[in-house]
Amino acid sequence: MSKKINSRRPLSDCRVLDFSNLLPGPFATQILAEAGAQVIKIERPDGGDELRAGLPRWGDTSLGFALLNGGKRSIAIDLKSSGALEQILPLVREADVLVEQFRPGVMARLGLGYGDLKEINPRLVYCSITGYGQDGPSAQVAGHDLTYMAESGLLSLSQGADGSPTLPPVLVADIGAGTMPAVINILLALRSRDVTGEGSWVDISITDNLFAFPYWGVARGERYGDWPKSGGERLTGGSPRYYIYQASDGRHIAAAPLEQRFWNVFCEAIGLAAHWRDDSKDPAGTRDAVAEIIACHDSAHWRSVFEGKDACAVVVSTLREAADHSHFRSRGLFDRRISDGNDSAPALKVPLDPQFLREKAASDWPVLGEGNGLLEHSFTL
Repeated sequence: MSKKINSRRPLSDCRVLDFSNLLPGPFATQILAEAGAQVIKIERPDGGDELRAGLPRWGDTSLGFALLNGGKRSIAIDLKSSGALEQILPLVREADVLVEQFRPGVMARLGLGYGDLKEINPRLVYCSITGYGQDGPSAQVAGHDLTYMAESGLLSLSQGADGSPTLPPVLVADIGAGTMPAVINILLALRSRDVTGEGSWVDISITDNLFAFPYWGVARGERYGDWPKSGGERLTGGSPRYYIYQASDGRHIAAAPLEQRFWNVFCEAIGLAAHWRDDSKDPAGTRDAVAEIIACHDSAHWRSVFEGKDACAVVVSTLREAADHSHFRSRGLFDRRISDGNDSAPALKVPLDPQFLREKAASDWPVLGEGNGLLEHSFTL
């Protein structure tokens, strides 16, 4: 089968089999699809990807599923059934990438482990996304974003006023430690294949990758035995230069003037007394002095005070305010839309330079099993 590369969509010659569901794997293959890859989802016949049943509804599926699966095809097949392996293997022979998100050992028991598939397609890049990696005492433990954050120690660094960890507002583990590393390693493996002619197996452990985020804390703890704690470090609330202050109207100011030049501007802008500006002497005292000043005025006042100044301080926006912000609108962040025929919504914001994206977001997310004919014909979409 001849393959032609579209220079503007650099993965247009790449064929992907996606055995994953929910978020980390589907987001990864959606990024590949946006860059041109042909993606076929392999789904269970009894409902398929669990995200299909989610809320809010979007036509005959969920908005989440539509955002994460635009332009893909769907094959519905019971991988445990007699003859399933023989049906799948022809697609494996043509695939460049395979992404799976089962617990370790599941794909091997189905006859779809890397060792099996390497024999029939040595150029295959095989990506496994798991919570804890392919081996180790926790390899078979079930989990979700919150439990991964908890076991990696990150959750302990975000305690609220009552000392309890706060719920993260975003899925840092699934996306930051699952999706993004998967895409990076798939692309690296494809580049390596260009040189060696051989594919490889990439092991994406979400909890392993979470340790990149508190890199400073791990290094300090391992080296000096001084492990960070919530509220006591420069980036966890221990410094007045990296703190969230409450204004008189109940809204908040996020202040991050870490460098001295920004701190000088910040202190001048709020009128902080001179004896508090050297925060090395009494960080808690300086923080309380800043908090007292910020609490004297409402957020509108502070917005006007900090506007146009290099103070690294802003009013905390609601998500709606952020989506309506003139800067983000001017950059066209929400211009690409998907449509269900009656309504439209902003397309998934994938972290790719616009030059690598298709001109319009795909609104053709697959009906479960609509691509089953591919089992008898070709990978070509």
